Amino acid sequence: MVRTLLALVLLAPLALSAAAPVAPAEPVALFNGNNLDGFSSWLKDTKREDPKKVFRVTDGLLHATGDGFGYLATAKEYKDYRAVLEFKWGKKTDGGKYVRNSGLLVHGTGPDGAAGGTWMASVEVQLAQGCVGDLIPIRGTGADGKVIPVSFASDVKLGPDKRPRWVEGGEKVTFTGRQLWWHKHDPDFKELLDTNGKDDVESKLGEWTKVEVECAGSTITVFVNGVKVNRAYDVFPASGKVLLQVEGFELFVRRFELQPLKK
Repeated sequence: MVRTLLALVLLAPLALSAAAPVAPAEPVALFNGNNLDGFSSWLKDTKREDPKKVFRVTDGLLHATGDGFGYLATAKEYKDYRAVLEFKWGKKTDGGKYVRNSGLLVHGTGPDGAAGGTWMASVEVQLAQGCVGDLIPIRGTGADGKVIPVSFASDVKLGPDKRPRWVEGGEKVTFTGRQLWWHKHDPDFKELLDTNGKDDVESKLGEWTKVEVECAGSTITVFVNGVKVNRAYDVFPASGKVLLQVEGFELFVRRFELQPLKK
């Protein structure tokens, strides 16, 4: 009995330190316009250190310089919210011929670098040119060595390029690794730098694009510049950290906040 009580006493602080995900009751400014308080960084090459200041504040904007691969993560975990991100591309690219690339990751779970040493297990809302609003499950490995089984389902229809796109009333498909394209992704889009698909709703290069991600229970709905472009349900996990990627391309953010869901 004494040993049991002692074990409970020792475990109590651990239980208390694992804070439950927060459902915002009022708007939460993740980026305050002055500094990166409330965030931690992770870079593939330097881990939790950021000697090059890949993530910084420049003229009141959250600035990802593009010098590396990794992310900026919230310290807290969240659930049941609408994430609002307003971003535009900078000048720096990775030197290649393909589209500028980044992502907004929700429901970040498990250790930093759990997926390939670079990402956290999460659901990615794609920000890449021509693909803004695509959804990708990113599975990782937990500290116990077991897979963090990120997954979601959606109603889809295959396009002429055989890629699954979200369509109201489509066939239910479960995604555990492959990409779910937004509903009007151009099948002829070549994904070349600074080009656009014919039905893209993202803003032109140099202009601000507004991405809203509504996370309601186990459902994710994505809006780009006010247009509903994607939806997934049976999402697992359904809560976690919120992350902003850097993937070799410069990015600026003027608004990054969480809003409570409307009742």
